[in-house]
Amino acid sequence: MIDIRPAPAAVRRWVPRLLRGTAFRRYWSAQTVSLFGDEISTLALPLFAVLGLHAGPAEMGYLIAAGLSPNLLFPVLAGAWIDRFPHKRRIMIIADIGRALLLTAVPVAFLLGALTLEHLYVVAFLSGTLAVLFEVSNSTLFVSLVAKQDYLEANTLLNGSRAASFVAGPSAAGLLVQTVTAPVALLADAASYLASAALLLRIRPAEPPPAQTRGLGIGQGLRFIAGSPVLRATLLGSTTLNLFNYMFAALFVLYVSTRLGVSAGLLGAVIGAGAFGALLGAAVTGRIARRLGIGRTLVLSFLLFPAPLLLVPLAGGPQPALLGMLFAAEFCSGLGVMMLDITAGSVQTAATPDALRARVSGAQRTINYGIRPIGALLGGALGASLGLRPALWIATIGAIAGVLWVLPAPVRGLRDLPEQAEPR
Repeated sequence: MIDIRPAPAAVRRWVPRLLRGTAFRRYWSAQTVSLFGDEISTLALPLFAVLGLHAGPAEMGYLIAAGLSPNLLFPVLAGAWIDRFPHKRRIMIIADIGRALLLTAVPVAFLLGALTLEHLYVVAFLSGTLAVLFEVSNSTLFVSLVAKQDYLEANTLLNGSRAASFVAGPSAAGLLVQTVTAPVALLADAASYLASAALLLRIRPAEPPPAQTRGLGIGQGLRFIAGSPVLRATLLGSTTLNLFNYMFAALFVLYVSTRLGVSAGLLGAVIGAGAFGALLGAAVTGRIARRLGIGRTLVLSFLLFPAPLLLVPLAGGPQPALLGMLFAAEFCSGLGVMMLDITAGSVQTAATPDALRARVSGAQRTINYGIRPIGALLGGALGASLGLRPALWIATIGAIAGVLWVLPAPVRGLRDLPEQAEPR
């Protein structure tokens, strides 16, 4: 399944084994360049709304909501349709090209003097919709290119790229916005999507056959998750963690900047420590999983992600000690979230049958992403009613409680990846 062509000995020593295969290397490269491009638009689009179109707080809320709402509206429907479509790779290519065209339209409309905030809302919503189609299709393409025994290594490489984009992406985005302006910076993200599409065009995987079901089968993905002890526990644990973690995220910047008196520059460095922790997590997860087993590593990651954030409401004293606690919290939490993404993603991929892959992915995305704005709203409400510090305690302790879903067998007892279950 993996196309590994001979390479010089000097190259083989430092190139990971999977990246020596042409098909996976192109797939990984497409993901990597797109991730770095995403970091540009994540900063450039809101900055352009503020600086170019003078958006206020309400307008910024609408812009963020427009980009997130497709994750609530479409993943289940998209999964039901994509499972029945024979060429998932084509959907991903069309989604890439569509996002490139949407982002290119922003600076063009600006230069013509026709751009409005409403246009940005439409671009954010349609880009988010295409992102849903891309991500729901991606799980099927992944298993077409990667053998089961390589899921952990492949997820490590992909999440390593994501961690690297967190480190370098914001700095590159800020430099582009400052030097060539936000509208032109959006063209760099458009170019990244075109590069991703070009790379995906150059691979020809043997994709699993489309599902043969009556009707759309919209609820099948969710029913399969509910009937799988491993997938059910993992999803409930990650959803609980996401709910409380987004409560925490809604209050973190406000608490650290106003109550702890940390400057904007130092706050940026503190947040950046999480990206470096994620890089370390990508590097060590495979070794830990081989030593402890995939199940115990997954349980450990459910603790290592939220537990260090207890240091935030605990932080105090002289500024060096306070900053040390904040840096440790972000660094260790970043390490934990990368371990969780790699292990949970590998377990979910292994346990899901090919015929239901897009529907399961759509159901998981709807629940996991749908809970995030709810968490942010609850965090804001608790912060306003109880105070920031008590609300942070509730958020961190609640996030740690997510591990209770995965502590019972069979998750904890998994030594290796689970077998693919039969569709129900």
